[in-house]
Amino acid sequence: MNYLAHALPFLDRPYFVAGTAVPDWLAVADRQVRVRAKHAAPLEHAEDPCVAAVAGGLLQHFRDDHRFHETRAFAETSLELAAAVRRALGAESGFRASFLGHLLVEVLLDAELAGEDTARLEAYERALASLDPRGVQDAVNRMVRRPTLRLAPMIALFRQARILWDYLEDAKLWVRLNQVLRRVGLDPLPDDAAAVLPPARQLVRRRRRELLEGIPVVPEESSGRGTAGHRA
Repeated sequence: MNYLAHALPFLDRPYFVAGTAVPDWLAVADRQVRVRAKHAAPLEHAEDPCVAAVAGGLLQHFRDDHRFHETRAFAETSLELAAAVRRALGAESGFRASFLGHLLVEVLLDAELAGEDTARLEAYERALASLDPRGVQDAVNRMVRRPTLRLAPMIALFRQARILWDYLEDAKLWVRLNQVLRRVGLDPLPDDAAAVLPPARQLVRRRRRELLEGIPVVPEESSGRGTAGHRA
């Protein structure tokens, strides 16, 4: 799962929302720092409400990911998307196809949830805007063996970049995907391979309900496409 899918049920709890994003933020900002569930769990009921909320969000992230990655729908959809990337890239696909099959399921699911109701993205951004990035960083540093000074700047950059809006447009999403590939040491994708995105979006849309089975995201009745103003 990705940022929005993790956060949607909790948009009225900004520091909990931040906790759901911390593992992904650290993967960009400081890959040597890992937060473990066993270190976050004792702080879920900390006296400091910021620390407790960040710890709770972290634990929610871990629970969501465990359930999500165990679903048959995730396995089948990621394999199907990896095959589509492999066909588009031919013999040069290498590890990128498998990596992208996994990544595309997650970012396109966020795109689907956002496209159903863009007010969700606006609410997500308001939640992040209300945060003190240093407070989130200090909370996380109580849960890790190696403290980081890079998380707070990452949160500020993430808020400024508004990357989730880019998921809604193929051209902008393609740029973001290539940024991820470069960050993990893989070759970027040629522009003509972006033709995989429209059918990939359709596939994720068809399997949305299966992919989110057992995960608290949004009520089914509020998933009308193009609507606005629903409270996630």
